[in-house]
Amino acid sequence: MTGMGAEAGAQAARSRALAVLRVRSRALAVAVLPAAVAVILFAGGSTGHLVGGGWDAARWIVGVVAVVVLLAAGGIALVVARARPAVSPTVPITEDAAPDLYRMVRDLADRLDVPAPSAIALTPDCDSWLEDRTHPAHGPPPPENERLTGEERFQGRGHQRRTTAAPVLVIGSPFLWWMRVGELRAVLAPVVAGTGPSAHPDIAAARRFVRGLDAAVAVVSAPARGTSARSPFRPLHAGVGWVARLLLRGCREHAAEMERGVAAAAAERAQAVDYGLRIVAQEQVGLAYAGWDRLLTRVALPAWRMGRWPSRLDAGVVAALTELSRRDRLAEGFASRLGERPACDLLEEPGTVDEAASLLAARLFHGGPAGPGPDWSPVEWDDYPDEVVDRKWRTDAARLHRVLDTLGVRRTGPSAAAPTLARILDHLAAHETPLPQDNQRDPSSTTARCAALAESLGAELAREEAAAAAIAPVPGPAAPGPAGSRDPDLWGDGALPLFPLQPPRTPRELLADHVTAMVCCAAMDTAGATPGLDWLDGPSLLLKGERASDLAPRVLSLLEEGDPGPLRQWLTETGIRPEKPVRLV
Repeated sequence: MTGMGAEAGAQAARSRALAVLRVRSRALAVAVLPAAVAVILFAGGSTGHLVGGGWDAARWIVGVVAVVVLLAAGGIALVVARARPAVSPTVPITEDAAPDLYRMVRDLADRLDVPAPSAIALTPDCDSWLEDRTHPAHGPPPPENERLTGEERFQGRGHQRRTTAAPVLVIGSPFLWWMRVGELRAVLAPVVAGTGPSAHPDIAAARRFVRGLDAAVAVVSAPARGTSARSPFRPLHAGVGWVARLLLRGCREHAAEMERGVAAAAAERAQAVDYGLRIVAQEQVGLAYAGWDRLLTRVALPAWRMGRWPSRLDAGVVAALTELSRRDRLAEGFASRLGERPACDLLEEPGTVDEAASLLAARLFHGGPAGPGPDWSPVEWDDYPDEVVDRKWRTDAARLHRVLDTLGVRRTGPSAAAPTLARILDHLAAHETPLPQDNQRDPSSTTARCAALAESLGAELAREEAAAAAIAPVPGPAAPGPAGSRDPDLWGDGALPLFPLQPPRTPRELLADHVTAMVCCAAMDTAGATPGLDWLDGPSLLLKGERASDLAPRVLSLLEEGDPGPLRQWLTETGIRPEKPVRLV
């Protein structure tokens, strides 16, 4: 395999890599410059050329400076070399768990005439890339018969193991379930083609240098390193961080242009492989991203907040996108692809892989524990309406009534001792409206009673979350991957979630969710409604088997204008009895 081709982008990437390495060389030259001057001064003194009191003082001053600079440079180099570069959280896939997938990737690498990736991993996101994991801290410990002695490490015999390994191919897990085999191969072609430029020694060395600097900055900037403001190591960390940031600024532009050159070279080389199919596959990438984002924010997030995590998120993407193709004319024809072989057939146990990716998605996007537990259990899609939707609505309704009790709102009616929807409507049915003088309603405005209730709801929810965090058990080790291997937990629990899906709900949104939940509870207990799952909108109320899609504007009319008329009319039309008691959690 040629690996590094003659593409214009590859040559540009190599020239930028040399520029990055020149920054490293200049830093090394600056570090050894005082030592070189000291050698000259001491050599001149020993030969009788540089003699006298001034030269003697200069020799010792420069010698001390040279020793200090060399020690500082050695310490910085040690931190950069030993710092652990960041690694994306993934689900490792061994060749035994996906022999067909590995075979397809290797065939693709042969067609592109580039080295094959060293391993494959999945990420719960709609993206794919190559990731360098050749740092010794990222790999498993070597076998007993392959471990090097101190003399062998000093001679550099372990260096070859670090630099010759190809990068790891990281694939977005939604691609495997939504795309067909041919489409996945077309999408991965430019990604796999990047192993060619990555194998070039100059580009690999430049990447290691930049990643080492970035890791060193992260190490000295981490707050939980046992270095308080009065620690004697604080100035040393600050100095290492300053030098690392200075070097990063010096090579940032060259490193960015190097990566652009690598991407351009990979795209140029991949043009000869499934080019026509890749155009169609790119449409599926955008569609999969839209479906994945909708599934996480509308369907998975409510379950995560209830302490449950859907264990088949990737399979849910197929259902969500199929529903989208049914509703949206722009997506017509996409569902007909489902008759072809899906890319998840390349896995030996797709269900196990989907479960591992779903658990990782919950950890990354919500901050859940690393493994299942009593308060963090999986849920199947068939059980989602009863175990998530119904429980969510009744929990929110119970919280709403507790807050009303703390505010001193009296219960009226024949069922004064039981919670009713009428209590909510009577309290929020204010005659005051927050309309501005120009009679244009502010969509975020609410009545005074609604504002007070929303503020109290937010405080109550914050107290519940704080209490739950205080009694949460210490997280155990991560659950093993589908092939029995463990992907090291390289991020702390304090940094989770790494990618929050949504900003915190506003008080108005929080109140709207709770009032809607109370309406749904009344509908289930008095009108025979059932909880449901809408793949695009999440929890939904089913009245006589049909989704109630006209409830939200009536709730907003109550909250924003204090007018319960539209909501009461809707309750009457659907046969819901607001004065009847409801069952809460």
